[in-house]
Amino acid sequence: MPAASPSAQRPAPPATLGAAFRKGMVDSAPFLLVVGPFAVLFGVVATEAGLDLAQTMGFSVLVIAGAAQLTALQLMTENAPVIVILASALAVNLRMAMYSASLAPWIGAAPLWQRALAAYLLVDQSYAVSLANFEAEPRWSLPQRMALFLGTVALIAPVWYACTLAGALLGRGVPDALALDFAVPITFISLIAPGLRTLAHVAAAVVAVILGLVLAGLPYNLGLPLAALAAMATGAEVERRGLARPIRAEGAA
Repeated sequence: MPAASPSAQRPAPPATLGAAFRKGMVDSAPFLLVVGPFAVLFGVVATEAGLDLAQTMGFSVLVIAGAAQLTALQLMTENAPVIVILASALAVNLRMAMYSASLAPWIGAAPLWQRALAAYLLVDQSYAVSLANFEAEPRWSLPQRMALFLGTVALIAPVWYACTLAGALLGRGVPDALALDFAVPITFISLIAPGLRTLAHVAAAVVAVILGLVLAGLPYNLGLPLAALAAMATGAEVERRGLARPIRAEGAA
C-alpha cells in the first residue's frame, strides 16, 4: 500500500477562528510554568529596587518584555546613564525586530490595528508557538493565523500582569529559597533550543554564550549587547558562506 503524501498527512486547518484561538492557548499553556515565576521575580526585584506599585505595574504593562525589564532595572540600581539603560534594553529586545520580520510573511497583510496589537503582544512565547504552527500548516487563512497568534497570549499576558502584581505586593516576603530566578534561563532555553536547526543558528548561539561569559565583567552589562551583535554577525557570515545547512537529517520519504 503506497504511503500517504505529506499533504495528506497534515492536519486540516481549524474549522473556526475559535478553534485556532484555542489551539494557540493550548500550545502556549506550558510556558505558564516559567512565565509566572519570571513575572513574580520581576515584581520582587522592582520593589526591592525602590519602584512603587504603579511604577512596577507600568513597567510590566507597557514594556511586557521580562529580559529587557530586568536589564533596565539592574542598570537603574547601578545609577547607569539613561542612554546606557535605553541602549541596553533595546539591545536585549533587538530580537523582537527579527521576530517581526519572520512573522511578516504570515500576518503582515493583516489590518493595521491587528498588526499594532500583534506588535504589542509579540513576546518570545507568542512568536515561537505561532511560527511553529504557521510553518506546519501553511494552508491556514490570514484570519486563522491572527486568531492563533492572539490565542498564544490569551493566557500568558494576563498571567504576566497578575504575577508581576503578586511579586510587587509580596516584595521581600518571598524567601530566597524559592529561587524564582530559575525561570529566566529555562524560558530562553525552551524557546531557543528547538530553533537551532542550521549550522548558522548553532554558530550564533555558541558565540553568544562564549562572549557573554567572557565579557560578563564589563560595566553596565555592556557585554550582553556586544555578544549579541557578534553572534548575529557570526550567523550572517555562516549563511553568506553557504554553510547554513540543516544540522538534522530529514526523514526518508
